[in-house]
Amino acid sequence: MKTEILKKAQKLIDSTDNNICNHCLGRKFSDVLDLDGNLKRGEEIRKNLKLDNPQNQCPICNDIFNQINEDLIEKIDNKINYLGIEFETFLVGSMLSKDIIENDETLDETFDFEVEPLKKELNREIGKLLENHFKKEVEFDSQDIVINIDFKKFLEDKVNVRVQINPIFIEGKYNKFIRGIPQTKWPCRKCKGRGCDECNDTGKQYVMSVEELISERFLKESKGYEAKFHGAGREDIDVKMLGSGRPFVLEIKEPKVRNLDLSLLEKEINTENEGKTAYHNLKFVKRNRKAEIKVSSPDTFKVYRALVVCEEDYDIEKLEKLKSLDKIEQFTPLRVEHRRAKKVRAKHVKNIEANVIDSKQFEIIVKTEGGLYIKELISGDGERTKPSIADLLDVGCVCAQLDVIEVSEK
Repeated sequence: MKTEILKKAQKLIDSTDNNICNHCLGRKFSDVLDLDGNLKRGEEIRKNLKLDNPQNQCPICNDIFNQINEDLIEKIDNKINYLGIEFETFLVGSMLSKDIIENDETLDETFDFEVEPLKKELNREIGKLLENHFKKEVEFDSQDIVINIDFKKFLEDKVNVRVQINPIFIEGKYNKFIRGIPQTKWPCRKCKGRGCDECNDTGKQYVMSVEELISERFLKESKGYEAKFHGAGREDIDVKMLGSGRPFVLEIKEPKVRNLDLSLLEKEINTENEGKTAYHNLKFVKRNRKAEIKVSSPDTFKVYRALVVCEEDYDIEKLEKLKSLDKIEQFTPLRVEHRRAKKVRAKHVKNIEANVIDSKQFEIIVKTEGGLYIKELISGDGERTKPSIADLLDVGCVCAQLDVIEVSEK
């Protein structure tokens, strides 16, 4: 072992009256000694300096590493069994007293050490024991659970364990076959979700939603606490969602059961909701997917089928003008300005076809950039949308019925 390392180690040991533990001693030289673990490094330094192991409590960590024992593992095991948690990957976190953290940082400043903090070693050593005990793996990026251990009062034999259960995320596509169902649960306008006579004490504005018709079953099977539905956009309540469906991610918070048979659940949920909604291609995904499906790129598009009803007879010849629709500028529609920022949005019509029904009605199939309001494209929304179909036909128009028939992939 290099002389300069031993000289620095001797000064460090002397500053603690030879009471620094081998974990803390070895950690301070982890960047210069290639040995298996900080405990071995500390032992090797003392061996080279011909020093005995410390006889008193470590002034840095108060011998906290002695807490990593079978009693701690049993306490963690009991907690997980009590909660009935199913997991494959985990991460360890810990809370230390302010004194221990400051002791460690002061030592680094005094002797100019740039090594990992005490907490990191503590978490790692506990993680090793738990990996062996549970036969599960530590995962830093995306773990099923986080085992948090509070060591703040360990000198009083008070060590508390809390288990954080991370969410699961299921991606899929949904269809909505009937009108009058919102995508997500709407709290009652009168009671704001508390329950009242107007909503029959349900707290809901609508009896069912696309979200609830799938999430209630998933909450039951996963024993989760709460579900949140993330859709790639949304259609209005009076609009059907047809075709291959709209992408979504269902987030289940605090699921105690994670090993779910998605294929079986998909089949059973679709049977239960036949004629109302359907859910397809369910699969587990990472957390970042819920944000990804909400981001529209210039290449994404939607295809709609709309029934247009005019206030008076329209000129069939003018339907050809609809093919000229391209860039559409829409100021926030009146019907959504209570929940959308007031601004002009520029969107594009990619393609449009019209089919005559009678002198006052026709159907359009329109392919647009995501985010274009179709009802307002038809009516003009009091000149807030320009150009509009009503403008081109020189007649008042409304969207009497609307279906989404395709939503492109993100």
